[in-house]
Amino acid sequence: MLGAQFNGAGNPAQVGRGTNLASIDPVERAILRLGAYELIEHPEIPYRVVINEAVELAKTFGAEQGHRYVNGVLDKAARQLRPLETSARR
Repeated sequence: MLGAQFNGAGNPAQVGRGTNLASIDPVERAILRLGAYELIEHPEIPYRVVINEAVELAKTFGAEQGHRYVNGVLDKAARQLRPLETSARR
């Protein structure tokens, strides 16, 4: 998982290592879109809160290990989308 590449609309166009968004489970795909939206459009929400909420959703509704994938992708996305916030907290 190398993170997400976002298109102009803020949707992850490609996630992970060459993984196309269309090949991801629909539940994880929806959670990733929700997390990406919150990271982009709601800077008042700390990135760790966004990731934690997405991981909890994936644990509840996603595939057995889907939460690990969601966590990795959104963590990389947060580093791209909020570099000042993520570097300050590391």
